Amino acid sequence: MEKLFSVNAEKHSIRCKLYCDTPKDVETVIVFGHGFGGHMGNKAAERFAGRVLEKNKHIAAVTFNWPCHGEDIKKKLTLDDCSAYLRLVLAHVRERWEVQNLYGYATSFGGYLFLRYIAEEGNPFRKLALRCPAVNMYGVVVSALLSEDGLEKLEKGKNVSVGFDRKIEISPGFLEELRRSDIRDKDYLEYADDILILHGAKDEIIPIDEVRRFADDNLIEFVPVEAADHRFTDPKIMGDANARIIAFLGLR
Repeated sequence: MEKLFSVNAEKHSIRCKLYCDTPKDVETVIVFGHGFGGHMGNKAAERFAGRVLEKNKHIAAVTFNWPCHGEDIKKKLTLDDCSAYLRLVLAHVRERWEVQNLYGYATSFGGYLFLRYIAEEGNPFRKLALRCPAVNMYGVVVSALLSEDGLEKLEKGKNVSVGFDRKIEISPGFLEELRRSDIRDKDYLEYADDILILHGAKDEIIPIDEVRRFADDNLIEFVPVEAADHRFTDPKIMGDANARIIAFLGLR
């Protein structure tokens, strides 16, 4: 079953999507964080939820739009709003189901935001799987998402639209936020045993060596995936990655 819902709190309206067969009997929830320019209904989340629900009847998967993404109504993207969205979605999940087993799965920009949240608020997840996390999100924006013309516009104080499924406006202020909020400076050793990172060896957006170094520095299990690009577009590779993540979460 798929159901759309909203979390309305603290002057935010967060668009969410629920994947679940038995909403009244949920024992475990997986919260999914999509990448930059993506949305809550992306195919990666849909395929993952479908695979999990095949064999697990008491699990719910919840996805949501980051600020300014998908159908979200915000026009200005800030890291504080991103953290607030994640905090409020987690609070909603806990209140709605009173679950003890809360897991996380995030990709790219979503991985950066989950890790940033953990550094600031502590780890809310029993287990967290990350696929191609943008551990240096500032570097990704500057080197992979922005053109030279875009950088020049930002330097002149103008906003620039970038992204994939939906164009997102990046302001000079947001770029400065990213520069100042470098999660590579944070210590995740306390949570290392509960985190798994998968990264495509052919990722064209986020350099694999940078993420490998981050994982090594924090003693986080790191799995390079040969032939995988940033989005894991090959269905077979994505299927194998999902199986690895499901096993790490301790599910069937």
